[in-house]
Amino acid sequence: MSTTTDTAQVEQTVYKSLETFGADPSEINRDASFEALDVDSLDLAELSQIVEDEYGVKFKSSDVENLKTVGDAIDFIVANK
Repeated sequence: MSTTTDTAQVEQTVYKSLETFGADPSEINRDASFEALDVDSLDLAELSQIVEDEYGVKFKSSDVENLKTVGDAIDFIVANK
């Protein structure tokens, strides 16, 4: 499986999760900040659980604090798969 496919799959998972948290699908993109999408720390905790279940990537609290945009989260997940 190529990195591009992995990245696309991770992106799809993250986007879909953000939509379930109430983020406007038309505003979700790699440059969107979690703050702008109205995604709070509880949503990020849930996202980290989804990512762990799906990809085996564990987020530490310090990791989550450093993730400011959707792209940050996607890149972190891909880099740590």
